[in-house]
Amino acid sequence: MATGTTAPSNAYENTVPIAEGLFTWPSNDPRLLGSQCQECAVVTFPAQSGCPACGSVNVKIIELAREGTLWTWTIQGFYPQRPPYDGPETPENFKPFGVGYIELPGQVRVQSRIKTKDVSKLRIGMNMRFLVEKYIERDGKQVMCYFFQPSDEI
Repeated sequence: MATGTTAPSNAYENTVPIAEGLFTWPSNDPRLLGSQCQECAVVTFPAQSGCPACGSVNVKIIELAREGTLWTWTIQGFYPQRPPYDGPETPENFKPFGVGYIELPGQVRVQSRIKTKDVSKLRIGMNMRFLVEKYIERDGKQVMCYFFQPSDEI
């Protein structure tokens, strides 16, 4: 279990993160994990073993902010390629979704799928909040994935 985490509720038993090291899991308060250079203070996501700005390997894993603002975005209007995508959608039930960069204040911009009820209401500068949700892959595997969602929809 990652530092600062607690066991999640039973609703999330037998789930795995989409990739190790992206966010704290299992956790009742999951956070994205980044790295911060101890020499120049640059923050990166996903966490890296070295600093891309100064080349130092003196980096520390940090938990990133849960809230930020939508820096820029677009709508993905086509079904993702398989592989690598193995999500729950099929070409028949696919619906376009938002993808964007969320600026975490004083830290870094994070690329993320945007969970929203209405992609036409997305606006640069709107408040966004981090969340993780379970989805079932086609092979039945339960996977936790991260998203950002407009704060006024939570």
